[in-house]
Amino acid sequence: MTTTNVLSTGRREDFSSRWREIADKVLEGGKLTRGEGLAVLNAPDEEILEILAAAYRVRLRYHGNLVRLNLLINAKSGICPEDCAYCSQSRISSAEIRKYPLVDRGELLRGAQAAVERQATMYCIAISGRSPNPGELDAICGVVSEIKSRWNIKICVSPGLLNREQANRFKAAGVDRINHNLNTSRRFYDRICSTHSYEDRLATLRAAREAGLELCCGGVVGMGESLDDVVDFAMELGELRPESLPINFLIPIPGTPMENQGDLSPLYCLKVLSLLRFAGPTSTLRIAAGRELHLGPLQPLGLFPADSIFVGDYLTTKGRPPEEDYRMIEALGMEVVLDPHS
Repeated sequence: MTTTNVLSTGRREDFSSRWREIADKVLEGGKLTRGEGLAVLNAPDEEILEILAAAYRVRLRYHGNLVRLNLLINAKSGICPEDCAYCSQSRISSAEIRKYPLVDRGELLRGAQAAVERQATMYCIAISGRSPNPGELDAICGVVSEIKSRWNIKICVSPGLLNREQANRFKAAGVDRINHNLNTSRRFYDRICSTHSYEDRLATLRAAREAGLELCCGGVVGMGESLDDVVDFAMELGELRPESLPINFLIPIPGTPMENQGDLSPLYCLKVLSLLRFAGPTSTLRIAAGRELHLGPLQPLGLFPADSIFVGDYLTTKGRPPEEDYRMIEALGMEVVLDPHS
């Protein structure tokens, strides 16, 4: 039986048809509207399978039944002058985490080898801090060419704020992609950070794009933002068209200002992922930190809108054993991408 609902106009509408129409429009090259984005997030929970089916149509067109795996190394931890409220590494955090300067060349090489062994096609090197200092820039650039010569893998660097000269250095060294997240909407941004602005983040993304680097840009959901904020954030990402779009679901880490935030339901998280798939159909959509906590047993459903996950741990929080993810992917009838250039 077709599920129906009463809209605010009093008109009855077939919701299955609504989600199909959104998918059809996106597949024909149309853009998601704010109203459609809000409809996804406000949809009744009993419509989740129809929403996922529509999002899966878009995923299937652009990404097939393939799953891209990324491995992340926290190459420099803590010691950060920024005050991002969600982050355990920020200057205002008292979270009990390991703090250390940039790891040595050998550790970066071992991380790359682990990425290859875990079937990841993207090795992500993240460092804490506002921006890489000259020594950190030299060290990362210096090891990139060796990694590329030894393994068939792509490299993404998450370095903080960048100017054009720094972005050019990374490009010349062989870095493929820069990660720099918007994190939330322009309107909500001042609520989560005061030491740099939303415009600073956009400037970094412009510098990376102008240097010829691919973009990895997403954010964090569950920080107290409104549904309007989530939709505005999704719409901005749709305009940026990053090659990779990672979505984190807030892990409320003790010792951070948001230790009591992040009460998200699995079905809401699935709606968010579907919204991002409609807004960014061609981007690789990655379920990042928080999937284990917030999606729980519904994690497999997340791969109907999304086509990528991290395999292993995150920055300062643990992931789950890679073998569990391999089994999940196989059970879904999906395949891990093995060629980073495909």
